[in-house]
Amino acid sequence: MTIQQLRYISALNTHRNFVKAADACSVSQPTLTMQLKKLENEMGLTIFDRSKQPLTPTPTGVEVIQRANEILHNTEQLFEFIRGQHESISGQFKLGIIPTLAPYLLPKFLPSFLNENELVEPTIEELQTQTIINRLKEGSLDVGLLATPLNEPGIREIKLFYEPFYLYGEAAKVRTMDDASNLPDEELLLLEEGHCFRSQTLEVCKQTANDKQQFHYRSGSIESLKSLVQQGLGYTLVPAMSVTDFDKPYLAFFKAPQPAREISLVVHSSFVKEKLLETLRENIIRNVPEEFQAVENYSNVRWRQL
Repeated sequence: MTIQQLRYISALNTHRNFVKAADACSVSQPTLTMQLKKLENEMGLTIFDRSKQPLTPTPTGVEVIQRANEILHNTEQLFEFIRGQHESISGQFKLGIIPTLAPYLLPKFLPSFLNENELVEPTIEELQTQTIINRLKEGSLDVGLLATPLNEPGIREIKLFYEPFYLYGEAAKVRTMDDASNLPDEELLLLEEGHCFRSQTLEVCKQTANDKQQFHYRSGSIESLKSLVQQGLGYTLVPAMSVTDFDKPYLAFFKAPQPAREISLVVHSSFVKEKLLETLRENIIRNVPEEFQAVENYSNVRWRQL
């Protein structure tokens, strides 16, 4: 049994025709037919029923083809890994990043990453956490940048840093606080459902979403919530990287260990472009504040799908 023979039966299953399968494999039709017969004799079974048109796998052949495709996939992953050990990173890849992180982290690392890796062509999308997870599993996304842990089967997490949360609002007159559990829930401004930062805010403030507010506002933007707070319409939590000098009068800081979100690169467990992950990780860490690496200063606020 050879890898090439497995490719032949996979092509036959796809095209259900000897001539078309041979063309797809760039071999002559007699060669493909001979190799199929040789493999069947070695296995002691019939993989395809030649009496039917189009060509049809036998019940046992269906199982053989499935296992052959798994072997071919794993073989390609191995070759991809080996190539990655010898080549500079290049080509296209798809990156998904959560909206509460994208406008603050991308400007910090993306310019230097692109400048240092001129052969890469990333396509970047702002996506909510569950969408990133789903697309990593289906293979339409290569890498995610989001808050972890996810505790998702088949998903691998590469931790990067911890980003602390600050209280943003009139309560910031008290510069340092133990926690936010005694703040009025009717004044808490939240992002719309689906954002992991929404559930983290509720966790830190020990509250549940409610309808006591005088007005209701659905937003996917931290900057929009800041603008409302600045007009005296409540308070919210903000991630540290979103803070500018203009925000300082509205900030209150939590005592250590500060509530924070763990930020990670995430990929499917079958992802093999280790050099790409290593380069991304090094570049991101280099371009965020050094204190974000001090794990002992932070208490990771887990998120949950609400």
